[in-house]
Amino acid sequence: MSPSGWCGSPALDMAQLSESVTRLIEEFAKLPGIGKKSAERLTYHVLRVGSHEALALADAIRDVKQNVRHCSVCFNLAEGELCSICSDPRRDRGLLCIVEQPRDLMALEQAGSFKGLYHVLLGRIAPLEGVGPDQLTIDALVERVRTGEFREVIMGTNPTLEGDGTALYISNRLADFPVEITRLARGITSGSVLEFANKEILADALAGRQKF
Repeated sequence: MSPSGWCGSPALDMAQLSESVTRLIEEFAKLPGIGKKSAERLTYHVLRVGSHEALALADAIRDVKQNVRHCSVCFNLAEGELCSICSDPRRDRGLLCIVEQPRDLMALEQAGSFKGLYHVLLGRIAPLEGVGPDQLTIDALVERVRTGEFREVIMGTNPTLEGDGTALYISNRLADFPVEITRLARGITSGSVLEFANKEILADALAGRQKF
C-alpha cells in the first residue's frame, strides 16, 4: 500500500501493521477526543510528513514535559519560577481573577479585556469525584489575599454546579478580608465552560461582573 492511500483506507487490521505504527496509533487514541479512526489519521500524517516536521512535534512534546511547570505564585503554566503574567509589571496588582485551569486563564487572556492577575485552582471541588478543597490551591490563594494588596477578587470558576460550589466555598474563606468579591456576569451560560466561550462573551462577562 502506498503512503498516498493510507489516510482514506477503511478500518485497519492492527495485526497487519508494524509494531511501531501500532504503538503510535494506540498512543494517539489515548488523547481526549481522539478515537481509533482519528488516531489512524494522525499516525499516517506523521508517516507522510518529512522527518524534520515529525521530529519537531516530538521535540515540542518533550520540551513541554521537561520545561513547563506551575508558576510558584498563581499556578499558571510557566517555564521559570514565575509565569509571564505574574512577572509583568504592567498588570494591575489590585485585581485577582480565580479560575479552575490554565486553559480558562488562556481563554480570558484571549478576550483581551482583563489586565489584573490570576490564581489557578487546578480543579474544582467535586465531592462525588473525591476532590476536596485540600487538593486544590485554595490555601495558597487565601495566603495571597491575606498578604497582598488586592482590592477585588473575581470568581472566574466555570458556571457549573461544582464551579459555583467552589466559588461559594472560596468566598466564605475570604469573607474576613477587606476585598470586594465579584463574579463573572452570567452572559456565560450556566453549565458551560470558559474554554469554549468566544472572546466577545468573555469580555462582556468580565466587564459586567457583579458582587458575589
